[in-house]
Amino acid sequence: MVVPVRDVDPRARFFAEGIDRRCELVAADVTDYDALRDAIAEHGVDAVFHLAAQPIVGIANRAPHSTWESNIRGTYVVLEACRAAGGVERVVVASSDHAYGDHDEMPYREDYSFDAIYPYDVSKACADLIARCYAASYGMPVAVSRMANTYGGGDLNWSRIVPDTMRALVASERPVIRSDGSPERDYLYVADAIDAYLAIARSLDDPAFHGRAWNVGLGKGISALELVRTMISVCGKDLEPEVRGTGSPGGEIDIQYVDPTAIRDELGWAPAYDVARGLEEAYRWYEAHLSAAAEPVRG
Repeated sequence: MVVPVRDVDPRARFFAEGIDRRCELVAADVTDYDALRDAIAEHGVDAVFHLAAQPIVGIANRAPHSTWESNIRGTYVVLEACRAAGGVERVVVASSDHAYGDHDEMPYREDYSFDAIYPYDVSKACADLIARCYAASYGMPVAVSRMANTYGGGDLNWSRIVPDTMRALVASERPVIRSDGSPERDYLYVADAIDAYLAIARSLDDPAFHGRAWNVGLGKGISALELVRTMISVCGKDLEPEVRGTGSPGGEIDIQYVDPTAIRDELGWAPAYDVARGLEEAYRWYEAHLSAAAEPVRG
């Protein structure tokens, strides 16, 4: 497996758990066309999963330029590098349910318009369109995933609700909710996300699926308050969440969840984890990881 690497963070699961030692690492930024084209050609890469992005909504609102460089420019650079290198048989591009923007009727279906207006959402809508453009214009075997909020062990971005709540629960502290608890999202466990990416990649053996976009999620929303209470329940702590916000945070949509009927019926993918089971698995990882990080070094 060939993995482009821009920065080395020893705390990241990729390095901390030795995953990097099972991969061929190449020094490349997602916007570096020459480096990516050469890496694809020199290593004979035949399948590309374009997952690199600036993924945090709050950062996108504060820094749209760098977000668009990564998420928009990065997408067309990757696709153009694949086209120039040749030999690539399948490309899966990670879009997001955020590409749809705000709609009155839920769940999102693949035929919904893109009504994105916030920086992160716009970046994902652009990446989605660019990917499907390459399939239509150049006959490239490209497909798009429009995935729900993905969570699981390894995510150390504490601005997200699952990692931040897990960190508080491991420390037996009250978790903080920064909205009023009402915003709803569709939450997908990371193992299910991986299975979906692989199913989409396999589908590209059939040219009929080139250029397709697939919703990936559980197909139902859960409020922030219900999500946090579920985390409290699965870890067995006697705590109450601390609700500090009012309404949805600025620059975010109130309710988002997808209809995964198409990928279920046409590709045979379905989630194996409901929210409770996925959170239970995630808590075990955070408990082990954070407990190990807190242990004193003995000389």
